Parts: sequence; C-alpha cells; structure tokens
Amino acid sequence: MIRMGLIGLSHDHVWDLLPDMAANEHVELVAATSTKPPLLERIGKEFGVATFTDSTEMAASQQLDAVCLFGDNRAGAEEGVKALERGWHVLIEKPLAADLAGADQLLQTADTTGKRLMVNWPIAWWPGVQHALALAQSGEIGEVWQVRYRAAHQGPKEMGASEYFCDWLYDPNRNGGGALMDYCCYGAVLSRVLLGRPHSVTAVTGNLVKTGLDAEDNAVLLMQYPKAICIAEASWTQIDKATNYHTQIYGTEGTLLAEPGNGRLLLATPKNPEGKEVDVPESPAHLQTPIAHFLHALDNDSAFQPLCRPGHCRDAQEILEAGIQSATTGAKVDLPQLAGMD
Repeated sequence: MIRMGLIGLSHDHVWDLLPDMAANEHVELVAATSTKPPLLERIGKEFGVATFTDSTEMAASQQLDAVCLFGDNRAGAEEGVKALERGWHVLIEKPLAADLAGADQLLQTADTTGKRLMVNWPIAWWPGVQHALALAQSGEIGEVWQVRYRAAHQGPKEMGASEYFCDWLYDPNRNGGGALMDYCCYGAVLSRVLLGRPHSVTAVTGNLVKTGLDAEDNAVLLMQYPKAICIAEASWTQIDKATNYHTQIYGTEGTLLAEPGNGRLLLATPKNPEGKEVDVPESPAHLQTPIAHFLHALDNDSAFQPLCRPGHCRDAQEILEAGIQSATTGAKVDLPQLAGMD
C-alpha cells in the first residue's frame, strides 16, 4: 500500500486522475496541499483527505511514500525537489518544469536521493500512440525522418479551464511560456523519444489573435537532426478540432498516424499508400493510467514507459528552452553538446 499525498491542486488534470487514484486498492490517498482555500475545501469534501496550506505542514504530520504534483510548472519543480529530499517518490505533470534549470535540479535530486521521478503525459496512455511508438521503434516504417504533432484548442479559458489553472497558464513566469510551453512540449518529447536530441532548434511565436495576453497564443517549433526534421505546433486560438492531437510519424518505408484518445491508428506503405487501419492491442493494466503505471514501476523497480522517463523529459525541456531563445532572438539555436540522461 502506497501512502500518497498531493501537492498543489491548481492544475485541472488532478481532478481527472483523482477518481482512479481513490479507487486503486494499492493507494491510500492521505493528504493534499494548496494555497487556494476553495480547492482544499473541494478535495476534502469529495475525497476525505487531510488538507494543508503547504507541504512543510503536510510533511510534519503525515507519513507518506509518494506525492503527485499538480501546481504550476515553476512551483511544481521546486516542490518536487523538496519532496524527493524528504524521501518521497514523485509523479509530476508534464512538461516537468518551467525551465531547464528546474528540470536539471529535479533529475539531480532524484539521482542523489535514489527516489523515483515520473512525468505524466496524457497522450502516454493512448493505445494508438503506444503502438505507433512501438512500431516505429521496431523499424516497421524504416528510418524515421519526421515527427509532427499539433496541439491546439481555442484557449484554456475558452475550453473550460478553471480560474486557478488559467491564472498560471497565462503567466510566462509560472508556466515557463505560453502556448509553446503548454503544447509544443508534446511534439518535443515525441521527437526526443524517437530520434534523440536534435542538433538545433528554431521557433516562431506570436500573439496572433489574443493580443492582450502576456504569453504567446501560437507557436511553431522546428527540431533539426542529421537526417530528420521534426515539427511541434501549438495554438490557443484554433476553432475546430479536425487537425489537432494527431501523432504523425514519417519513415522511409511508411507513415503512421495515431488519432487522439482511443482513435484509429493508420499505416501507409508503398503497397497501401492510402493507408489502412492497424489493429491496436489492448494496453496492459499498467499502461492504461498514470497511477497504475507509477505504482507498477515502484513495485517492480521497472523503467517508466519512454514518454514518462525523466531523462527524455529533461531533454524535451532543453528543446523548449532553446525554442524560447530562438523565438526571442530570431536565430537558430544549436543545442549544447552535453549528454542527456535516460
């Protein structure tokens, strides 16, 4: 039985994960912290946990094995370091941190303490994405030469995000950026998993529609490899849903297209250029939800699935930081030739 705590409740993803966490017979949901009284009141009422205004108070009165972090990107990284130092395993929401320094500190602390650090990506639990990655990595479509992912909606507020979520998503300091940090991160981590660390990054951002925001509402991130070019797109102003959340992987012998959620997986080859639907196997229980996967890895001392590994996510953070620099200067950014951590 894992005694679990929550740090921060301002990231709306927490309310999607809580029912699964509470229903898991291997988890005892013990306590939660937040600086927002209404959120503490809600979680106390709905899940009956002890509530605190900060993690120091929680640590003083509760014996925990692990924590899930659902605050803003900057505070999440800072709290993650403290949690690891307290001897707690950590599950943190994507993209890992607000900047590369925060990501590096998390990885260094996890390495020093020997505690586990996992990053939750919603797309990591989509069966089509899991199978597409497996097929691509097995050589089914030959050598991968492009990964493309577009994440887009009308904007956090327009899509129903809570006031607490919007409060920091629109803040470049606490988020680490705007649409680029929020949504280009998906393409960055997919490209990192399939192709490694790019040699250079170029990005363009802008306030194309929501001109009153402090953060950009649209971004395009270009990653260059010796024999590949990968693209991550982000928008907080897109009206339709026809073109978003599709994972596209292009190889020398085929193309894979994974539709969002439990959608189809299509494979195009020279013999079937129009594409055909691929049967997607049912994911094992430990690959169906972040909580199940986190517990499975803790129980078996096993590796996290590739998208959730902190080393890959650290390198995705490096890509994002280079993108922010490129968008600011208008120049391509060559990445430092430093070894990433797997």
